[in-house]
Amino acid sequence: MRIGILQCGQSPAELKGEIGDYPDMFVRLLADRGFDFDVYHVENMQFPADIDDADGWLLTGSRHGAYEDHPFIAPLETLVRKIYDAGIPVVGICFGHQIIAQALGGKVEKYSGGWAVGAQDYDFDGVPVTLNAWHQDQVVSLPEGARVAGRNAFCANAALIYGDRAYTIQAHPEFDDTVVQGLMDTRAKGVVPQPLLDRAAQRMGEVKASHAIADRMETFFKLPRRKAEGAA
Repeated sequence: MRIGILQCGQSPAELKGEIGDYPDMFVRLLADRGFDFDVYHVENMQFPADIDDADGWLLTGSRHGAYEDHPFIAPLETLVRKIYDAGIPVVGICFGHQIIAQALGGKVEKYSGGWAVGAQDYDFDGVPVTLNAWHQDQVVSLPEGARVAGRNAFCANAALIYGDRAYTIQAHPEFDDTVVQGLMDTRAKGVVPQPLLDRAAQRMGEVKASHAIADRMETFFKLPRRKAEGAA
């Protein structure tokens, strides 16, 4: 199965030699599951020629806000709607979670409650899940067809499922503690309050549910589907 990774941002330049870029993290997360990957750096306006160039699509995180005025935002929203309308499975992580919701009619904003950084505990349909997070923006109103599949007290819409068409997660299953520490070292100064960084540092080394979320992503991508009505 071929997965097209829509790269919406980049890891810090200082860390790429150690942790790679965002697509590399997803290739590691989903390794040995029968997937092949193509990468389209949409942040740099590199878009696929056709939505059928992949069997499924995956949108990465980004330091940009979905509501900001960047050249790639509008065409990415158009692409998301085409993929969704065609019934091709799409998964979004962090910014990907947000831009899919926004493209389909939801609302994303900078959350007044501040940041989530490092290990966070969630309820995924009754299952306790701990994942690393790095975000201030949140989906604050849902598009039609979306159901909340994960939440906690800080982030009410931490995971969304749109039938068999889209599955999105606010946290970062692809981030291990090395990535979080790298972001704390390179992108947090003067941005993230120190008490949150201290709390994140204290939870380094805790077991994360990244493998379990990778299982869910694999299952979602491989669901049996019929071609959407009217699709070529």
